[in-house]
Amino acid sequence: MSCKQMGKQSVCFENPPVITGAASVVGKKEGEGPYGKYFDVIEEDDKVGADSWEEAEGKLQAKAAELAIRHAGISQKEVRYMVAGDLLGQLMASSFGLMDMDIPLFGVYGACSTMGESIGIASMIVEGGFANHAIAITSSHFASAEKQFRFPLGYSNQRPKAATWTVTGSGAVVLSSSQRKEELSQKGEKDLITAEARAEKGKVRVKGITTGKVIDYGIKDSMNMGACMAPAAGEVIAQNLIDFGYQPEHYDKIITGDLGKVGKDILIDFVEAKGYNIKRQYMDCGIEIYGEEQNVQAGGSGCGCSAVMLTGYILKMLEKGEWNRVLFVPTGALLSQVSFNEGNSVPGIAHGVILERY
Repeated sequence: MSCKQMGKQSVCFENPPVITGAASVVGKKEGEGPYGKYFDVIEEDDKVGADSWEEAEGKLQAKAAELAIRHAGISQKEVRYMVAGDLLGQLMASSFGLMDMDIPLFGVYGACSTMGESIGIASMIVEGGFANHAIAITSSHFASAEKQFRFPLGYSNQRPKAATWTVTGSGAVVLSSSQRKEELSQKGEKDLITAEARAEKGKVRVKGITTGKVIDYGIKDSMNMGACMAPAAGEVIAQNLIDFGYQPEHYDKIITGDLGKVGKDILIDFVEAKGYNIKRQYMDCGIEIYGEEQNVQAGGSGCGCSAVMLTGYILKMLEKGEWNRVLFVPTGALLSQVSFNEGNSVPGIAHGVILERY
């Protein structure tokens, strides 16, 4: 009897995929924040030399993907699938940004929860034996998101305290079916990850996932994404604990994507009402990524928020042994300009990923 199907919404992997490579590429504002030293690349030009914001976001994805592959010590042709998404119409950043890599692509959309969705799908592909290596990747860009969902940048509108700042950045992870053979690199010491270095840092694997459902509490404030997403995050966290039979103490950290300061309080109360106290373990990428002095209202948001915090900071804490087990829960507000302008509310979704050091 397979133990893969756990409870109502979860999967436990018998042969957990290993994260063999990861990369984070961020904009200047993100690099100036408290976690700047953890990111692989900080772009001083938010247009990355492109002619448009959308093209710039695609370039962020391409850089993150190429760097993650290099960190994994494999060639581009060894990657069988990419699972990618972003916030733009028709997944513009992913399709145009990754097109030249010539790798089969699953395009996915989960709003700002996309990194959790892409890791979940890529992990099932690898653990199922359908690929030896797959990439999960996503991105967001402040200017492209403002242009599509809110106001032109030149409008200079006031931002309410509940609003969040879309992160400019892309994060990518390479998921592999087994620990790769450590080989000498011909690219110089900077790009070489030796067996000794990997052993010292430790490996991180995806032990399981909890797939979220669309949750709608009828909130119609498009400037308060935290309130829209918090119930979805609370549902998936509680379901993860139920499905696996865990208590919050099983995890060193329970980390949401971008609930911000408003959504944080709602989430803690929501989960507590279900019988779980997560205050000690809880952390939110949107609250952490920017400093108080950076004037971002409730915090950071966007697909890239949780993605770069995962690849830039969270994985490093696991590799170093600061944490041994994390429940990573990217969160998404399923906001559409069309549905919102037609008077509909903003549903939320979240996806849980269990990351373990071993």
